[in-house]
Amino acid sequence: MSRSIVRQSKFRHVFGQTVKAEQGYDDIRVSKVTWDSSFCAVNPKFLAVIVESSGGGAFLVLPLDKSGRVDKNYPLVNGHSGPVLDIDWCPHDDNILASCSEDTTAMVWQIPDHSLTRPLSDPVVVLEGHSKRVGIITWHPTARNILLTAGSDNLVIIWNVGTGEPLITMDDHPDLIYSISWNRNGSLFCTTCKDRRLRVCDPRKRDVVAERLAPHEGIRPMRAIFTKDGNIFTTGFTRMSQRELGLWDPTHFEEPIALLELDTSNGVLLPYYDADASMVYLCGKGDSSIRYFEITDEPPFVHYLSTFSSKEPQRGMGFMPKRGVDVTKCEIARLFKLLDKKCEPITMTVPRKSDLFQDDLYPDTAGPEPAMEPEEWLNGRDEDPILVSLRGGYVAHKSREFKVSKKNVLDSRPTTRRSVSTLDTNNLPPELLGRLLEELQNLKATVLSQEKRISDLENKLSQFTNGTD
Repeated sequence: MSRSIVRQSKFRHVFGQTVKAEQGYDDIRVSKVTWDSSFCAVNPKFLAVIVESSGGGAFLVLPLDKSGRVDKNYPLVNGHSGPVLDIDWCPHDDNILASCSEDTTAMVWQIPDHSLTRPLSDPVVVLEGHSKRVGIITWHPTARNILLTAGSDNLVIIWNVGTGEPLITMDDHPDLIYSISWNRNGSLFCTTCKDRRLRVCDPRKRDVVAERLAPHEGIRPMRAIFTKDGNIFTTGFTRMSQRELGLWDPTHFEEPIALLELDTSNGVLLPYYDADASMVYLCGKGDSSIRYFEITDEPPFVHYLSTFSSKEPQRGMGFMPKRGVDVTKCEIARLFKLLDKKCEPITMTVPRKSDLFQDDLYPDTAGPEPAMEPEEWLNGRDEDPILVSLRGGYVAHKSREFKVSKKNVLDSRPTTRRSVSTLDTNNLPPELLGRLLEELQNLKATVLSQEKRISDLENKLSQFTNGTD
């Protein structure tokens, strides 16, 4: 009788644990918007959760140490006029957060180090270029101030938030975009779309460099993320509506590296990837469990490790960057599980008895310093993240003021949003710029003359009314 050989892995016994009740966050009215976003974003300083609010869209930002019951009058970040659909913390500044909304805008916020004392409704910059709701927002992993948004107008726009200007617009998707993920150095991103295609895009060439039709045969939404070595991990559904995951080499899209069927549940699987451990955590919307896998270069390539289960189903999930975990307790990941009215942190730990720093569990990880400026990235430079050591734990920086280097032309909120906001006057020919300026002057003169005429008519009407009394 043959015995199966147990695969050696330091992550084989990783176990999940919910923190004590007082270390959770209670009385949070989590958003009920039916959008397949995680509704939660976390970094070593703050927890942000999209919440229900009257009169527009809002999200809650709490310092991590402010656990327990959240006061129902706690100030919100509430600058959007429609429901907020996605939020993302800047990887290079723990006080900067980006949000996008059904109101067709994206906004960038500076969050103060202390708890908010009044509602925050003034973003640092407003990004207007989409004509329909904006459902995806994600920062570039290595270049300063580069932000990507995708909307229901099927556009992908890449912005320089330091100037408030769109740098690149791509319209290669004929239908709704489900997910977007940058690769490790930010030279490419992959997308999944309602047309059932998985695409790899080179934004600076404004081109789709590889694509695969139906990596999962089902018609329900897919998700895709780049792994550290450049492969793509996907989640989706089979033709029989079973949940499925896959691993693909984008240079040979014909056949998957691995394809695994999971179960018959219908919740979309949200993947969270840990590049340092080469692990992926799968959190299904409406599930009460988190499955985790290790990705290696040995068959079967995607190795199931274990499942963390709890009683209540999750509405969303936040994933802590590696520099925010507790290295003294061999914690390799921390997830923030959203329920209807609260948020529960879940720690993932490797069981070890030693109190010493575990070098093999904590290789140098991506730090908060950007590797390049936006102009360098736009001109074709690629850089991997600048790494920091976790020995001794990570200490978060104090807040630095985020400045927009030139006045955002969108502050005046023009009615013709898209045409004005996406206009790059620096690249216009001088004669066209001259004609536009002349037309602008003529329009101003027309407005002034009409205002004068209205004023004269009002005066005459007033005299006529007074004369008949």
